[in-house]
Amino acid sequence: MNASSLSMAQQNGSAKKTSSDRPFISIIASKLLWSLFILSLILLGYYLIKLPDWNSINLFRINGFTLLIWSTVLFFNAVLSSYAKNYLTGFKYQHRFTWLSLGFAIAVMLMVVSNHLAFLLIGWFGMSLFMSGLIGVNKDWVEAKAAGKYSLIFFISGGILLSIGLILLGYQIDNYRLNAIIQEVDSIPYYVQLIAALFIITAALVQSAIYPFHRWLLSAMTAPTPASALMHAGFVNASGILLTLFSVVLIAADTLTLIFIIGGLTAILAQFTKLLQVNVKQKLACSTIAQMGFMIMQCGLGFFNAAITHLILHGFYKAYLFLSSGEEIARRTPQNPPKIKINFLQSVAVVIFGGLGAILFVYLTGKTSYTDSSIFLTLIVAITVGQATYNIVKQSILTYVEKIVASFLLFSVGILVYTLIYNGISSVMSELPMIGIPQSLSVLQVSFGIIFLIGFFLMKLGAYRNTPWLYVKLLNLSQPNKKTTFSLKSKTNER
Repeated sequence: MNASSLSMAQQNGSAKKTSSDRPFISIIASKLLWSLFILSLILLGYYLIKLPDWNSINLFRINGFTLLIWSTVLFFNAVLSSYAKNYLTGFKYQHRFTWLSLGFAIAVMLMVVSNHLAFLLIGWFGMSLFMSGLIGVNKDWVEAKAAGKYSLIFFISGGILLSIGLILLGYQIDNYRLNAIIQEVDSIPYYVQLIAALFIITAALVQSAIYPFHRWLLSAMTAPTPASALMHAGFVNASGILLTLFSVVLIAADTLTLIFIIGGLTAILAQFTKLLQVNVKQKLACSTIAQMGFMIMQCGLGFFNAAITHLILHGFYKAYLFLSSGEEIARRTPQNPPKIKINFLQSVAVVIFGGLGAILFVYLTGKTSYTDSSIFLTLIVAITVGQATYNIVKQSILTYVEKIVASFLLFSVGILVYTLIYNGISSVMSELPMIGIPQSLSVLQVSFGIIFLIGFFLMKLGAYRNTPWLYVKLLNLSQPNKKTTFSLKSKTNER
């Protein structure tokens, strides 16, 4: 049992989890969130069919993208609220957790719907304040309080940088509405575009815990499991939304290659550090950082629609992993890290099915160009299918025929489902400018792509195990802030 679970058990004591023990506000909050989720789905369906004009007020804008994010956010919050009303029964600060969760949902919805920069920033800072409160919700736990304060420093710093970048843009055109900035971005001097874009990018990197701003997420494991799920499934993903909203600025400032490289480095480093973790929640934290790196990479390729698809699918996946982490701990037994051994026939199967997966993806999405950044998306698909194929062909309990059939079904059905989701989300986002603009390949991109592939295969082959200095560097890189780690000298234990 990890420190977070231990503290929660101490708070719960021997309390019986009956409906009479649950605070009334928790029950109401859960029903409210489910009702709002259903309403947002109805509105999304109506909007896509009727295409009404709901943008008469310049302060806010409602479109397919807004309603899509609302539906996603409300669904996650509704599920976690239903989970928390049972999981946190008897917890001293359950009321506070419920109010903070509701506040977080409202802040995200406000940020997404805002057309005026002032309201967008209010929503952004609101998300930060509510999430830091959720991280440190247990005020009686010294490490939790330290983690909340530590993360808040990052959140406020990122918010200030975002404010500077947005104010620079608004000041240049004397208009602080998002749609006006998008329409008049070409009239803004390039140096202002660049400075503003760098501020926006840095704020996004802080929010998604991208290196070197990752330590706040590693330090936030003191949060209750429902709060961790909300943080990893929703909060860190908000940077993808931010970059999508200001994609026109990022492209005009020619900063996509920078984003691509930063995201790629983070994805590789976080995948390395994930392999070193023994704590389930720390392993999930490194996984989240890696996935955010991939999301940032997709933005850097010019495929903001792919980034939104990624963040939504990642939200579902990571929420499930956190909510089921207790079962994972219960059934896990200590074991040595698996060693990758692959024979010739297995290698052939991985290459063939990886290639077929890439071809199917190209056919279904129409990404047929090999001279722009779409080649990287296709390459990532090929690697993903190849890795899944390896996981199948190494199973000794399956016959050769069963391995081939399973590999074929996995990549064909998986890519078909992903493509349907990807195309659907792209259609919903069609009103936004620059959501899927492939970028011309540069020598720098190709060079980094090669480095990325080398790093990926070195990580998969476990090369770090034979390099002590690299192992130590990666281990130190993945450590939380020392004030947020569980200690025998903790005031909590002294009680």
